[in-house]
Amino acid sequence: MTDLLQEPTLRTRPGRGARGKLTIVVLAVGLLAAAFNLRIGVASVGPVLSDIQTDLGLSEVVVSLLTTIPVVAFGAFAFVTPALSRRLGLHRLLGATMIALAAGIALRLQPSLASLFIGTVVIGASIAFANVIMPAAIKRDFSHRVGLMMGLYATALSAGAALASGTTVPLLSVAGGGRRPTLALWAIPALFAFLILIPRLRHTPVRDPRTQNVADAPSVAGEPSVRALTRDPVAIAVTALMGLQSMSYYAALTWVPTLFQDAGMDAHSAGWMLSYSAFPGIVASLVTPAIAKRTRPTWLPVAVAVVLTGAAFAGLATAPMPAAYVWMTMLGLGQGASLSLSLTYIVWRSPDARHTGHVSMMAQGLGYLLAGLGPVGLGALHTVTQGWSIPLSALIGLLVLQMWAGALASRERHVLHGHG
Repeated sequence: MTDLLQEPTLRTRPGRGARGKLTIVVLAVGLLAAAFNLRIGVASVGPVLSDIQTDLGLSEVVVSLLTTIPVVAFGAFAFVTPALSRRLGLHRLLGATMIALAAGIALRLQPSLASLFIGTVVIGASIAFANVIMPAAIKRDFSHRVGLMMGLYATALSAGAALASGTTVPLLSVAGGGRRPTLALWAIPALFAFLILIPRLRHTPVRDPRTQNVADAPSVAGEPSVRALTRDPVAIAVTALMGLQSMSYYAALTWVPTLFQDAGMDAHSAGWMLSYSAFPGIVASLVTPAIAKRTRPTWLPVAVAVVLTGAAFAGLATAPMPAAYVWMTMLGLGQGASLSLSLTYIVWRSPDARHTGHVSMMAQGLGYLLAGLGPVGLGALHTVTQGWSIPLSALIGLLVLQMWAGALASRERHVLHGHG
């Protein structure tokens, strides 16, 4: 039985209640501090993308790779994560990703184009590993507080992205006006997260004496294969929801400022509108899992998120300037709720932490590979049509598929029905 190989979920031991609670709190803070870093490396580049293009003399196609490569890496490196976690353990691998993430961000200090792109790949790979690890770690260590922790996890993701996109330009003056030292400053939160995780990393994980695999990680023995999951309707629905909502998110992240500028808004205000949308997104990320847990029918939260996002896209297509704050509030709420739901369903639709790791790998691996098409596809449609109505209509059309996937993912059953 592979479950016998698992380390026990953290619980308060008799006579050691205060110490046990402190351990749980420190672990929760460490996990959320790590989550806070998982969008910073990407979101901090957008505000200075034009500076990078000018400094290095890059074409628009080449410079766009700085935001596309990480998303593709989120998907590609996700499939390597289970093998690494079996050797290191969930928490030790998470600690290693924070060090690697800090190193990738610090590489941006170097003036060469090679260092910039190597750092971008390292950042994408590090985040990919952590993306897969986090839901499994939360399922394992906080099985009694999954909804709360997933809400906080999604909130930390949104907060990190909002902080990075909103303060990178103001930080230019702190770093002496230099783009490279400003971007490198974002290595500090990753190092901080690593320091918080150190107490957990010092514990030697239990190993299976037969395989020497760590017990707190997904195991090969007795576990569903990728092939089995790709045929399972629940896993397919969770993966489709993750991919479709991520495609919508990264397409908007890349092109909404340009849309506002095309409508006559200045560049600073256009960037601020994108940053502003993160604030309602944070609120939606935090409260959505708790609401979804209590709402019937189960698909209703998915529908609300889709309607809000669709209304925002429709408004941006028809009248972006007069009601910009309305559209960006709706977009933030819709996308924040969608992100939180897609991450939470990975945990809720898995019977245990081991299955969570496999479902997380599939959903985020295939999902982010799909999401990488969003910015490229939207940009191509804009180039062909010389406008934003058709590209945004295409995003609204994809929301219909997102609603379908979300409705299936919301049904209360586990992957590979035998575990439900």
